Amino acid sequence: MVSDNRVLLLGATGFTGKLVAEQLLKSGAAPILVGRDPDKLRSLTAQMQDFAVAQQEIEWAVADVTDPSSIRALLKSPQDVMISTIGPFARLGHSPVAAAIDAGAAYLDCTGESAFVQQIFSEYDRQARQTGARLLTAFGFDYVPGNLAAALLMERQSSEEIVRIDIGYFVTGNFAPSSGTMASAAGAVVDPSYRFQDGVISSERAGSRSLDFEVGDRQLSGVSVGGTEQFALPRRYPALRTVNTQVGWIGRWSKAWSTAGALVGGAMQVPGVGAAMGAVMRGAIGGASDTGPPVHRRRRNRSVVVAVGRDASGEKVDQVQVEGPDPYDMTAGLLTWGSGMLARGKETTVGALGPVDAFNIDPLVAGCLALGLADV
Repeated sequence: MVSDNRVLLLGATGFTGKLVAEQLLKSGAAPILVGRDPDKLRSLTAQMQDFAVAQQEIEWAVADVTDPSSIRALLKSPQDVMISTIGPFARLGHSPVAAAIDAGAAYLDCTGESAFVQQIFSEYDRQARQTGARLLTAFGFDYVPGNLAAALLMERQSSEEIVRIDIGYFVTGNFAPSSGTMASAAGAVVDPSYRFQDGVISSERAGSRSLDFEVGDRQLSGVSVGGTEQFALPRRYPALRTVNTQVGWIGRWSKAWSTAGALVGGAMQVPGVGAAMGAVMRGAIGGASDTGPPVHRRRRNRSVVVAVGRDASGEKVDQVQVEGPDPYDMTAGLLTWGSGMLARGKETTVGALGPVDAFNIDPLVAGCLALGLADV
């Protein structure tokens, strides 16, 4: 029997969707698994049945994000929670957000796409506040741990000495991105991004800047991306004037990727060439699929995220490092925890929310700790 506060998982038959479905069922939730193909959904529910509480029958539903009415029909109440794992989000992610806003419901996703994140905070926030919807975008490895590390850093500094935070995302081990991650990463080359500098959000190309981070006894490089941190952290901590989010999970290729992005970005500005290149790249990368690294490979990986606080002169004041499981398992765990909090009405406000905005720092720390994501 499904509870009144229903959890709907979109993209359940994809790679990330399957991981989330398993975690939801193991947590005792009774999610409704949503996808386009009824045969794949029947197969998935059979695979997942052993994880269901008391062998309760798992519900599933057919819907397609390219048919917005089918997505809207899934939501019956403002207490419903919708999780979307369907990407690339810039192309396929808007109808679930619109449905959640219309229903005044709760929404989470696992995007890492800067352009989509910016639309959530810049365009959908006002609409969500009007209807009471709660929008938690990028609620996975992208970009919860960076928000967590930065918040821990700011909370333990009693003064307003820190005005700039640099956040770096890294993975140790032999990290192999899924096809969906590669699709989103390729799209980031052609889609616009942003930065938060001197108290203002402004446009910039993803990968246009590279910073170095001290991670243990190593120096690792990242490249710039737009995350939720640029929107959520200054709202929570008004003393912040600059927030840099950088990804370094591509390892030694970070700076090379930044250079390649500059070449693509230049070409995109040429009349005619930019539109053609964007169409070719989006067509070539396709969408997410059910392929990704197997569990034995994921177990070898660790997620490492660093937040460095700096004063007005640029001098380092303090640093927080959080570590946790493989990015995909972390994402599944975070979406499971976040959806459970939303289903129980534990959010503190409405609109487009960062992790600390939504749940406050202490519950977030406790939830992350239970998933193995903690300050080291």
